[in-house]
Amino acid sequence: MQIAIVYWSGTGNTKEMAELIKKGAEGAGASVILTEVSDADSSALAADVLALGCPSMGVEVLEEELFEPYIASIEGKVSGKKLALFGSYGWGDGEWMKEWSDRMENAGAMLIEESLIVNDTPAGESAQQCLDFGAAIAK
Repeated sequence: MQIAIVYWSGTGNTKEMAELIKKGAEGAGASVILTEVSDADSSALAADVLALGCPSMGVEVLEEELFEPYIASIEGKVSGKKLALFGSYGWGDGEWMKEWSDRMENAGAMLIEESLIVNDTPAGESAQQCLDFGAAIAK
């Protein structure tokens, strides 16, 4: 099982989530490629599972300079693809993740786990949720 994790992180919280998810997936036996979105291209779609991570920005939207253009570039190619979505937030109620999940499902993607959101830095229980999320998407 190969998993590609593509993420954007402004404060480091989503990066930390990505690293914990990678650790959990590798612990479950998956091969994982971790890539910042600035270095990513559509080749990540070749993996068995594509995990995408982005924090909530502004009024609960995806980061607009790098991450949103990446999502737009792969949106027409995700039909039938196994996806997992994650991200951190500091305010709001997770509306950005609900909208993003709906967007990917409307594009035909199969979300294999409930999207994971963590308030601020993953620690304690939320760090464990990231590890468990990684293990779950490796199945």
